[in-house]
Amino acid sequence: MLNLKTRLVRGLRSAVAVFGIAALMAGPAMAAGPKVELKDKDWSWEAFNGTFDRGALQRGFQVYKEVCASCHGLKFVALRTLGDPGGPGFSEAEVKALAAEYTKTIINNDGDEEDVPRIPADKFPDPFENEQIARASNNGAYPPDLSVMNKARAGGANYVYSLMTGYKDAPADFEMMDGMSYNEYFSGHQIAMAPPLADGLVEYADGTAATVEQMSEDVTTFLMWTAEPKLEERKHMGMMVMIFLGIFTVAMFFTYKQIWKDEH
Repeated sequence: MLNLKTRLVRGLRSAVAVFGIAALMAGPAMAAGPKVELKDKDWSWEAFNGTFDRGALQRGFQVYKEVCASCHGLKFVALRTLGDPGGPGFSEAEVKALAAEYTKTIINNDGDEEDVPRIPADKFPDPFENEQIARASNNGAYPPDLSVMNKARAGGANYVYSLMTGYKDAPADFEMMDGMSYNEYFSGHQIAMAPPLADGLVEYADGTAATVEQMSEDVTTFLMWTAEPKLEERKHMGMMVMIFLGIFTVAMFFTYKQIWKDEH
């Protein structure tokens, strides 16, 4: 059995070792330079009773579908939710038609593989069969799934919007690695994803001008919905609870006054 002094000394050494490792790991982050301030957008859903802009959601879905989906998946999002209350507002027929644009592989009655249209109950398809193929198609980088991106990154929607609009020419004294693009808001400023957007890249059905800023705002809105599809429902419930508590508080106050009105 180790005596108390020996155990304390060993415990202290372990703590020092752990602290040293943590300091070494934090070193590169501290040496990366000052943190870049993200763009701060006034998003429609941020207010206490905030809601999603339906037009922005539909345009954002179009940007995802025509631009982002070639590399990034939405594996946690069911196609049927495109027609759910609080979502982009597509009709049942539109959701069925959108789902049928994607295919899935099944084993038919003959035991053979067969590609068939997806149905609303299916999830969005992954753009690549596996991580190895994804990396081989993207210069070794692995495109992340976007289902909960707005909740997974510090800064949330502001980070995604800033990243999408943060591509620019690298400063003359900044050394870029091969195959990388300069992004003002990405950690280290070098990102494997080439600028995904350019003015006029998509043609919006509602006639909105498809600038880089507009497309970035729309797809960020859509990705906020995929990350928190029940946001409007949650805010509505919160408002109802606050109204109930307000009425309950007033009722209890007058009840208290009535009960104790004759007491001095």
